[in-house]
Formats: sequence, structure tokens, C-alpha cells
Amino acid sequence: MIDILADYWLLFLVGAYPHGPLGGVAATLLLSVIGVGVAFPLSVLLALAQLSPHGWIRVPATAARYLVRSIPLVMLIFGAYFIVPMVLGRPVAGFTTMAVTLVVFESVYLAEIVRAGIEALPRGQAEAASALGMGYWLRMRKIILPQALTNMLPSMVGQFVTTIKDTSLGYVIGVQEVTYAANQVNNSVLTQPFSVFFALSLIYFVICFALTQAVRMLEARLARRNARTPAVAPADPLLNASAR
Repeated sequence: MIDILADYWLLFLVGAYPHGPLGGVAATLLLSVIGVGVAFPLSVLLALAQLSPHGWIRVPATAARYLVRSIPLVMLIFGAYFIVPMVLGRPVAGFTTMAVTLVVFESVYLAEIVRAGIEALPRGQAEAASALGMGYWLRMRKIILPQALTNMLPSMVGQFVTTIKDTSLGYVIGVQEVTYAANQVNNSVLTQPFSVFFALSLIYFVICFALTQAVRMLEARLARRNARTPAVAPADPLLNASAR
């Protein structure tokens, strides 16, 4: 395995780049960043829509959540890969297809994290803001979301780790991420499939373990900060308004 990593480390890292498209670990991380980064603002809007008091907003958002969560990611990938070119009337690159599919898929799952974070806050926060005359969107933007998003950071990083593993499904449509690179290496050496895919597993482990440790450090930091924050701030006008 060490010999394989030593001989093919560049292929594992960036694929055929610069003589071909970017691949390997670089493409895996790029897909993950695009998937989570673009999905995050969409997930916030979707979560707020699901919590909206207006049924004409809440019902379609909830239906979209159930629809996407009921379909395996690999089926969404195949659907996008075969249906989108038919709709557009032109071919779409596998990387673009995978990135768009990840955005849609992660938007729904991140929306669940955002929704749970909002609902975990004490109801007095929203009630006090409402008593002060704040509308739904204003109190969400000024009062609820800043607190909820801070508490949700560890879960979001955890979802990013999951997204990194999900990118391996791009192999089925020819996306040149790290799993695709491992298959190229396996086709070159032919006689050492165990060593090749063990090396691939090790690469995934190193990336995901590093991010998991980052999540733990982040959770510990948030816990220390929350421990230093007073449970009740008597001078807070929102809390005073809620008490009245």
C-alpha cells in the first residue's frame, strides 16, 4: 500500500490535472464545499419556510422535504444525469451534475438541522420579539437565527463530513473524484485491488477524522463559551418583555 501511495500520490491528490480535469482529493473537497456552501443559504430559507405561519409557504416546503428525503442520493444523481440534458437539450458535465445534485440533497438535510436549531431555542425568545412588534422575518433575522446558527455549527460540520463521503457516488457518472482516481490506479496495477482500496479508505479516514476532531474542538469551545454566559440577562429588554 505504501508503494502505491508513493507512486500514485499525485493521481490520488489532483487526478489528471493539469493535463486533464481536476480530480482526486481536490475534486472531492471542491464538490463538498460547493454542495454545502451553496446549500446552506437555501437550507435556511427552506427551514424558515417550513416554520412559516403561512400555509401556502409551509406546505410546499414540507412537501419538498419529504420528497427529497425519500429518494436515495444515487437515484437523484442518475435522475439529474439523464433527465437534465433531456430538458436542456444539451449534455451536462458529470461534475456539474454531481454538484447540483449535492446542493439539492444537502439543502434539505441542512434545513432539518436549521429547523431543529430554531425549535430548540426557548419559545420566550420569539414571544418577546413578537411582543415588541417584530414581524416573523425580522425576529428570525435579528433574534432567532444568530443564536440558532451558532449552536448548529458542530452539526453542520458533521454534515460536511457526510457530504465528503457522499461524493464517492459521483463515480457512477464518471466524476473524477478520489474514488474514480483509486479505480484508475487499480486498473494500472491490476494485481493489488485490496491495497488500492485500502489506501482509498485510509484517505477518507484521514480527511473525515480531521474534520471530526475539528467538530469536537468546536463543541468544546461552544460549551466553554455557553458556560461563561449567564443563563438570564436581567437587562435584556426581550426577556423583560417576555416576563411581562
